[in-house]
Amino acid sequence: MICPHSARTPTYREIVPTRETLTKADLAELRRSALGNADPLGVAADVAEAAEQGRLEDPDDAGDAFTLAAEIAEIRARPEAALRYAEQALAAYPSGDDPRAGFARALRARALFRAGGRDDEALAELTALRPLLLVQPDAPAYVSAALDAGGRSATAETWLSEAVNTVLEGAIAAAGPASTAVDPVVELGPPDAPGVAFFLLQQRHRVRRNLNLPHDRQDDLADRLETQLVRRAGERRDAESDLLFWPRAEFDRLLAEHPALTQVYGPDWDAHRGRLETELVRLREAGQAGLGVFGATVAGLTAFAGRRGGDPADAAVRAGYAAEVSARPSARIAWPPERNDACWCGSGLKYKKDCLPRSRS
Repeated sequence: MICPHSARTPTYREIVPTRETLTKADLAELRRSALGNADPLGVAADVAEAAEQGRLEDPDDAGDAFTLAAEIAEIRARPEAALRYAEQALAAYPSGDDPRAGFARALRARALFRAGGRDDEALAELTALRPLLLVQPDAPAYVSAALDAGGRSATAETWLSEAVNTVLEGAIAAAGPASTAVDPVVELGPPDAPGVAFFLLQQRHRVRRNLNLPHDRQDDLADRLETQLVRRAGERRDAESDLLFWPRAEFDRLLAEHPALTQVYGPDWDAHRGRLETELVRLREAGQAGLGVFGATVAGLTAFAGRRGGDPADAAVRAGYAAEVSARPSARIAWPPERNDACWCGSGLKYKKDCLPRSRS
């Protein structure tokens, strides 16, 4: 979701002063700053127009551009515009099961609630999204937020509780017949990133607080998982075991926007590549196979943080983004290449002349 800056927000024309084409970076910056703009609805219209006219650097960003426009319009209580943009977003995504389409459908439901007299349509839209609660980390946040907007927080609590129970029962069953408590679910997901259970529990905890419901065992578990996630993120900071790879331009931009991440990813691109190479060698020597790194982008991290209402530099947000990226086969860069093949880092040099020696330095 959009998070306005507390400092002076750059205007739309300061972000994209003369360019006819909008890049992923432009869209990410507009997502961060749109609500602080003097005319946020004008920003929404401009972004939607760029998508309609094919003025996006990457045509695959059209759905995200329309979704951004819908989000701005919905937050500004313009349900008709939000509904139009959301429907354009859904038409622009490559397929109906595109994981990005769920947020657009939730925005459409929010606009239907606001429109008045269309609550049944809105609830039907969200009911269709309900299965995503079990498989998509973003879904608990955007589905529950849409239900909240329609005055159905109690429904959100019921859906989230049932989804949590399903996930926990599956985890206990997978742990074996000796497991009867919920403790095994603390280990759900990779040790360096939260799984769906974390986000379900987190949103359920939020909804229950807003409903003034008493703290229960699953609320306790939500607190425990969040504490564990932050601890693990700190433990792996030096090892960089999330295996996110920031190409040179993305790395430079990442540190320019978040200088504190120097401690996580290294002071420069060479150090970043060296840390990754060293960690990959360590994992291979520990017996892991099928290794690779996952290409990351600042725009992707920013968008993920926006959907969470968090800070891109926060350890929990970065861990969640790493989990999201690692689930995309297209983001994976296999490791290691052959000695005489192009290096995995994209430098254009041979692996033996570039990153291969880095783990030894």
